[in-house]
Amino acid sequence: MDERTKTMLTAAPGPLLIRMATPNALAFLIQSSVSMAEVWFIGRLGTVSLAAIALAFPLLMLIQTMAGGAVGGAVTSAIARAIGAGDMARAEKLVWHSLALALIGFLFFLLMYLVFGELLLVFLGGQGAILEQSQTFCLILFSGGLFLWLMSIVGAIFRGMGDMKFPAVLMIMSAFIQVPLSGALVLGGLGLPQLGIAGAAVSAIVSSILVSTLMLIRLIWGSQSLKLHGAAFGFSKALFQDILKVAIPASLSPILTVTTILSLTAIVGRFGESALAGYGIGSRIEFLMIPLVFGLGAAMTSLVGINVGADNIARAERIGWIGSSLAAALSGSVGIFLALFPNLWIPAFTTDPATFEAAKLYIQIVGPCFAFQGLGLSLYFASQGAGTVTWPIIGTIVRVVVAVVGALYLAFELELGLQGVYFAAAAGMILFGCIIAIALKLGMWRR
Repeated sequence: MDERTKTMLTAAPGPLLIRMATPNALAFLIQSSVSMAEVWFIGRLGTVSLAAIALAFPLLMLIQTMAGGAVGGAVTSAIARAIGAGDMARAEKLVWHSLALALIGFLFFLLMYLVFGELLLVFLGGQGAILEQSQTFCLILFSGGLFLWLMSIVGAIFRGMGDMKFPAVLMIMSAFIQVPLSGALVLGGLGLPQLGIAGAAVSAIVSSILVSTLMLIRLIWGSQSLKLHGAAFGFSKALFQDILKVAIPASLSPILTVTTILSLTAIVGRFGESALAGYGIGSRIEFLMIPLVFGLGAAMTSLVGINVGADNIARAERIGWIGSSLAAALSGSVGIFLALFPNLWIPAFTTDPATFEAAKLYIQIVGPCFAFQGLGLSLYFASQGAGTVTWPIIGTIVRVVVAVVGALYLAFELELGLQGVYFAAAAGMILFGCIIAIALKLGMWRR
């Protein structure tokens, strides 16, 4: 057992978690700025382009949350549990299985988009120029999606070892490449053609190619204890099951989360183009909580996984409570700040008064509830490390039902309009966090 693993099993949980999470949190905070910068660039193109990216953005987040959160978290969990149990041979074989799942995930999502993508975008209200721009963005994104998957999965392998710094450094580096590249391709500049919102998709693929290539080089020839090498090559049903027993149920969480956003997008689309664009700005802020919390949650997945592998459940639970409290405080602070000062940031994305009001209404109703999003999401990542995600999925299902059914009822039956949609979204978020926290208190990782 190397020194890093010993530290993860014995060091004081609070300082250890903060030390491991800091590189991730910084990297994902900077990575979040990429997304916001792209919205700013696209906002210069007008309301139609903002509405188009609002339709396409949930599909981008679905790939990222499936690859990095669901499958990536399961990979981190499986490798961390193997290392915690002292079985390095198993961990080395899991690396090959993880890469195979990255390829399978890419092919599956590409096929699903080619078959159902246009129908989905039309269902969400896409038509005319909005639909055309969204389709172009998504086609580029899904065609180059292999590198998005590799970036997430190989990063998850390193985090399973407890190495948070290397993936974080590469993410920060890619952000400084992706932002100017995206701006040049979206608006035209630096001698590059103006591609509109398609430029944002191209820049995402280019940066993922760079990061995934560097990670694979390090995984093969680096000095870390766990490497990718031919001697461990081979596949077994048992090792696929070790990853998929967490990945398959965990996949429901991003799917259901994106389903919530897509359903609410379809409902909001009935209130007009400006409402859709405003909700697109607000929902993107909500989605940005996912990578922000993931910076902390990834460290929780690794720490909880290694301690569960070593059969130290009490320590794993303590890590879960400390990490989820930090995530709730972080997310809640961001949400409240944005709600109190909407004039400081919304005008950066739109000058249309109606779009501004729709985004402002969203953040002032939903923003204060981001703390519950952080609480539930961090415990979802930690539960992946523990190898059980039943209650996080139940919490997510409850959130979807309350948000969507509540939005329809409040908006149209009680005639609260857009405000009713946002109240329902906030209620679903609160229940999501509370259900998972109560389940942990009642011992969901002990069963």
